Amino acid sequence: MIDPEKLAAFMLVTATTSVVPGPSMVFVMGQAIWRGTRAGWAALLGMQIGYFVWWLFAALGLGTLAKAYPLAFRILAIAGVAYLAWMGVKAIRHSFHTNEGQVSPGREPSSHAFRDGILVAIGNPKSLIYMVALIPPFVDPARPIGWQIVVLALVALVLDVIVGAAYIFAGRRLASVMERAATRRWIDRGIGILFLAIAVLILMDLLGTQL
Repeated sequence: MIDPEKLAAFMLVTATTSVVPGPSMVFVMGQAIWRGTRAGWAALLGMQIGYFVWWLFAALGLGTLAKAYPLAFRILAIAGVAYLAWMGVKAIRHSFHTNEGQVSPGREPSSHAFRDGILVAIGNPKSLIYMVALIPPFVDPARPIGWQIVVLALVALVLDVIVGAAYIFAGRRLASVMERAATRRWIDRGIGILFLAIAVLILMDLLGTQL
């Protein structure tokens, strides 16, 4: 099993990154607004299948790395903490340069929402970077890697669906609120502080287990 504290931290990171309307969520919301709720759900479920592909690659690669090169996995975990901290700093810096209407959909709404949802997720290289960088800090290499990643994947997918459902049902109203400069400014700062705090706590745990 995964350490409860690390699982809680992972849930916070995943939920906050899903709440902020990036290209994927904007795509889902766009489908729901222009083609209806059914299209929004089709796009959202399609994206989860696309993400599952990245999760599968991440599980195979990280599992092999942890078994063959434990030290390399630990270094990757520390690099993941650094990446999380960098995301926090970036979010805080971004809050001072927030403008209206800065997020645009990854694709135009179409009648093939499910297919396009898969392509949007698979075609986003940030998905793999995000997983490879952030999974190691939340995984214990002394335990079976595969099952831990399965749990993390299920948690991430469930949270993504919950947040996506909120965007589908709220539609334009939620989008307009999230895209307001003042709202995004405080959201970015809150996320930045949260990510930095989680990075520090995980780093302390990693260094503590090494001593």
